[in-house]
Amino acid sequence: MYAVVQVRGVVNTRQDIKDTLKMLRLHHINHCVLIADTPENLGMIRKVKDYVAYGEVDATTIETLLRTRGRVLGDGPLTDEYIKSNSTYSGIVDFAQALANGESKLRDIAGLKPVLRLHPPRKGYKTTKRTFVQGGSLGYYGQEINTLLYKMR
Repeated sequence: MYAVVQVRGVVNTRQDIKDTLKMLRLHHINHCVLIADTPENLGMIRKVKDYVAYGEVDATTIETLLRTRGRVLGDGPLTDEYIKSNSTYSGIVDFAQALANGESKLRDIAGLKPVLRLHPPRKGYKTTKRTFVQGGSLGYYGQEINTLLYKMR
């Protein structure tokens, strides 16, 4: 499971990159989506790597994101009771574990919004013009995406 966060805006950007961000449901800065590890998704991520931060996310980070930023239709918060009534999972912890293992998708919960609207990271981004390897905020983070998402909770 990958977490993809849009870091840069799309003003003066090529149309194919804008279209790819739209297909990933990333319409605004600091929006996050959780997507499966498939070749199609990795191809889309590689296309927009200069505008997003991405990496492998673990179950505890998914649980934290769903508790703090998960929303259902009507803009209500995601709760354990909502997951119990709309799925076979007993709560957010079980659902996050299933998401991390690839056994479930966000679509399995009816009414759950697929985009997580996050805060800007505490202490800010390093720079939005360089990759993570070069000391910036763009591109592949690996397991370090969990610390970025924790700052954005």
